[in-house]
Amino acid sequence: MRMSKKRRCRTAGTVLAVLATVLAGGAGLTTTASAAPQSTVKPLSADLEQIRAAEATALYGDPAIRPMADRKTGLISLGDSEIAGEGVGSYEAGTDGPTNWCHRSPQAAIHRTGIPADETYNVACSGAYTGNIRIGGSKQYADELVQSDSLAVKARNTKIKMVLLVAGANDDLQFGPVITDCVERWFLLQGSCDSKYQPGWQARVDALVPKVEGTVWDLRTVMRDAGYADTDYRLVVMGYPSPMSPDIYDNPSFPGKIPGGCTGYDADLAWGRNSAVPAFERGMRQAAADAGATYLDNSRLFHGHEACTDNTWARGLVVNLGNPFPPDANSVRQSFHPNARGHAAFASCLTQLYNSGYQEAGCADPASTGTPVLRQGAWDDVLKPLTNAATGQCVDADGGSTRNGTALLGWSCHGGRNQSFGYDTAYQSLHSALSQDRCMDVPGSKYSAGTSLILWDCHGGANQRFTTTGGTIRPVAADGLCVAQSAASAPLRLAACDGSASQRFA
Repeated sequence: MRMSKKRRCRTAGTVLAVLATVLAGGAGLTTTASAAPQSTVKPLSADLEQIRAAEATALYGDPAIRPMADRKTGLISLGDSEIAGEGVGSYEAGTDGPTNWCHRSPQAAIHRTGIPADETYNVACSGAYTGNIRIGGSKQYADELVQSDSLAVKARNTKIKMVLLVAGANDDLQFGPVITDCVERWFLLQGSCDSKYQPGWQARVDALVPKVEGTVWDLRTVMRDAGYADTDYRLVVMGYPSPMSPDIYDNPSFPGKIPGGCTGYDADLAWGRNSAVPAFERGMRQAAADAGATYLDNSRLFHGHEACTDNTWARGLVVNLGNPFPPDANSVRQSFHPNARGHAAFASCLTQLYNSGYQEAGCADPASTGTPVLRQGAWDDVLKPLTNAATGQCVDADGGSTRNGTALLGWSCHGGRNQSFGYDTAYQSLHSALSQDRCMDVPGSKYSAGTSLILWDCHGGANQRFTTTGGTIRPVAADGLCVAQSAASAPLRLAACDGSASQRFA
């Protein structure tokens, strides 16, 4: 059906109104704190002490600050919409408008971990930037405390075991407004936005790193002022997963971009997953390392579970028609956030991380089981090129694609993510750096010389299991066959193992 020019204009206006920028950003100051632990509890300001005393009375029946051994234990999350529960629904009273849009959910990850604790606190708020978290920062809403002040209160009344921070998207990166612009451009047929944002993206990341690092140091200071040594609790910085993917068409029940909410140009879906989020993650990892915090790399956690996939952990574009008409920014603020299953995945990863003792770890679903698996180290540590000894070329996902059936071939090495792979020792699977949900695959389990290798949905089956010994890559089910590249730019095929250079990769 063809719309009239007038109708197209009205539609464009509505789309622009509905997809207005929903997140705010700003600057913060970077400070460092002494590493010496505090042995005494510093007094709070009069207004915070009044709040603390009231909360202590509710917990214990009187306002006294108790010795650590006599306190209830607690977990607390601080940050923005990603961890507050935006997108989950069933929000806590007073956080679902009209004067407070923190959108804190009882189903947020901090309330659902398997870490033993008497109390769980979620003081994160949708739209928060580091200036709403830091010492001396600004309140986001009149009835909200600065988040570091909330931590100061909780840390004096309970024995905090883990402090979780998820922040940075609303500072220089302006992740929400960027997504909004990309979606608007798709609706209005204005062309993809990747070329608009990619040139300055790394500079945005570089600018936000010291602000996140400074926030971590401030949280350390708050805990020291509350009488904690740095070793008394875990301070975790968690990264952000990508909510979108260009592989949506592999979903056998793909609903369409508008019904499924995966609205955007395919090029933008690929840019977000393959470039924007990885750069953001590297920045978050740097901030955590520089401040001595534990880092949880979730950049690949939602791979295979993005909007419009068959088991999504993220919401796509969502318009709340219950808001007053005409639609405003709050009508779409739940878009592109983790759903309840996504927060369950966060909670699983956090539980595994807490129990592991790792300083850095990555979490993902390596075989599409729906169960996240933690591994030591961030993802960049295990992703590397595979270079053929005969040709000097790198194993390459053809055209930078990860659609099911994408050919694997040799190509001149260029450092792109479509030429890096990670090996999962538990599943014996080789995953593309582009997506943890795409594995090297022997199609149809055809174990015979000449069979070409492809990428396919990771499923943990025998035809995706390989051993990597002596520089060779061999199917577990047919270890007399080796992956080979017979000539420059040739596809990878199975061949009888003969020890030749064409069958060795490093």
